[in-house]
Amino acid sequence: MKETVEYLQKKNLIFKSLKEISPKELGSRKKIALYLGIDLKGYYALVMNVEKKSRILRKEVGELLVLHEKLEKYVDSKITKKYIRIKAPLCSHAKVMLEDNGWNVFVALQQSEE
Repeated sequence: MKETVEYLQKKNLIFKSLKEISPKELGSRKKIALYLGIDLKGYYALVMNVEKKSRILRKEVGELLVLHEKLEKYVDSKITKKYIRIKAPLCSHAKVMLEDNGWNVFVALQQSEE
């Protein structure tokens, strides 16, 4: 979580509170990190951290959007700010789909371990 907070600070995103929510609580088996925060204006914000080796395709983006909807029901409030930090190759169509749905996408490609 510390790494995520430091990354968000570099992007000038500061939250009053930031708490980690397990995907299992939402009925998902995805290997992602979910953080629910409250920004300085009092709005809910979701930060998703995705780290994997394979490419993220449109199909998976659809699953992430469903996960966002489940989280809104879980906290019983609308989440207005949505950020996703991706450490994986990202399909251009998937990125467009995320941005069209109001997500701020941060892509950080992994360094090859050779």
